[in-house]
Amino acid sequence: WVQEEAPDVLCLQETKCGVSAVPPEIRALPGLPHQFWASAEGRPGYSGVGLLAKTEPLNVTYGIGDPEHDADGRVVTAEFPSLFVVCAYVPNAGRGLVRLEPRLRFDAAFLAFLRRLDERKPVLLCGDLNVAHTEIDLCHPRANRASPGFTPQEREGFTRLLGAGFVDSFRHLYPEARGAFTFWTYLGGARARNVGWRLDYAVLSRRLLGALCDCKIRSTVAGSDHCPITALLAV
Repeated sequence: WVQEEAPDVLCLQETKCGVSAVPPEIRALPGLPHQFWASAEGRPGYSGVGLLAKTEPLNVTYGIGDPEHDADGRVVTAEFPSLFVVCAYVPNAGRGLVRLEPRLRFDAAFLAFLRRLDERKPVLLCGDLNVAHTEIDLCHPRANRASPGFTPQEREGFTRLLGAGFVDSFRHLYPEARGAFTFWTYLGGARARNVGWRLDYAVLSRRLLGALCDCKIRSTVAGSDHCPITALLAV
């Protein structure tokens, strides 16, 4: 699928994979020779992201400059001539919301990081942001008001991101689209019944809207409990 899609940049989240353990077939993906991997320090099999690019970035950084969160390997940022591409795997608040407070601290630190980038050049944020922003973004909103990914605090964090000059590209283009989900639990045949959540986003600086061509949810692509999304920009 990746070879057919032929992306300029491929962002992967929750890789659970250290740099030395990246499979050789991923290393050898045609057209994506520049690869940058982050993984959790001392926690093999936890978290992790990868950013793969067709052309070599000007610069690559890891983390968001916050020691509480950077050890988890959740963010890789690649600078290109016209924009930053940020690949992110935002923490889950956890069963029973036991990690909600650290999640909210991450949200605040991550927003500050994105704003600093945005002061320099436009930003495209791609990743599993672990939040369904509005009721249209999950199948059963009423039953999930206290569930991780749909608490008022997490949703407000995403609202603050949008208020800081960023745009949810899919919802900008398709404001009324229903059943547009990117995650389905493996339990109960959820994917076949499209009982899902939209947790994966392409968020961009508002001044990039003129370059936005489309944002597609590739819901027929199998291989994970999430599906890929594709952002198309003319930059």
